[in-house]
Amino acid sequence: MRFSGFLLAMLLGASVSSSAWSQSESQPEAQAEVQEAAAVVQPTPELIEQVQVVNLDDVKKAFQQRFPGVEVNGVSDTPVAGLYEIQIGMDLLYADAQVNYVLQGSLIDARERIDLTAAKLEKLTAISFSSLPLQHAVKQVTGSGKRQMAVFEDPNCGFCKRLHVALKEIDDVTVYTFLLPILSPDSEVKARNIWCAKDQAKVWKDWMLDGKTPAEAQCDTPVEEVKALAAKLMVQGTPAIFFADDSRVNGALPVDQLKAKLDALN
Repeated sequence: MRFSGFLLAMLLGASVSSSAWSQSESQPEAQAEVQEAAAVVQPTPELIEQVQVVNLDDVKKAFQQRFPGVEVNGVSDTPVAGLYEIQIGMDLLYADAQVNYVLQGSLIDARERIDLTAAKLEKLTAISFSSLPLQHAVKQVTGSGKRQMAVFEDPNCGFCKRLHVALKEIDDVTVYTFLLPILSPDSEVKARNIWCAKDQAKVWKDWMLDGKTPAEAQCDTPVEEVKALAAKLMVQGTPAIFFADDSRVNGALPVDQLKAKLDALN
């Protein structure tokens, strides 16, 4: 069974308390020693000064020595003294200055109730929507089309099909679909047939919503360009949604959340 760090700390604390309690009546000195050991140690000015002068490049070097071959994209301070943020691609880890210990998970500001890790990842994954090569995407417009979003999708992606079901209930949106065939060789075939169809949007919609197999078609496609773009943007799965406010979401959104996000773009 795996325990969260919080629960594990509680369990360890409980085991110490139980041990101390069993000895408390006969050995009060032992109980005092346990209480003293459990006391929170306040950092001294010397320790604070030592933490503050840590060179971030040294933390990076220490990480790379611990994990040869793992590319570190950046190291940053955190609000926690002695804890450093390590960026690996689009992932974040945390470590001490010597990288004797590494943590994976969310760093939470408990006072403000803010997920600091999620906030940082949102900044890291943001892109300029206007920079996207929309000429390589299948364009679908409903209503006025005034709200815009772009999506990387595989024709055989089940979660992408769920996204299309949600989009049925949303009006006034333009969706640019970058066909990213990564799940199977058949995905490559379907992506080609959809892109080469006379009415790309209709064939794409018929397949994603109704399961109507795209007819055989041949032409030059931008699939390789889309794959390169996905790699540049570190798209690791489909769907990956990019909104006109330069934010992104990895995965399909329920219809209520998608509506709320698009409404916020107005």
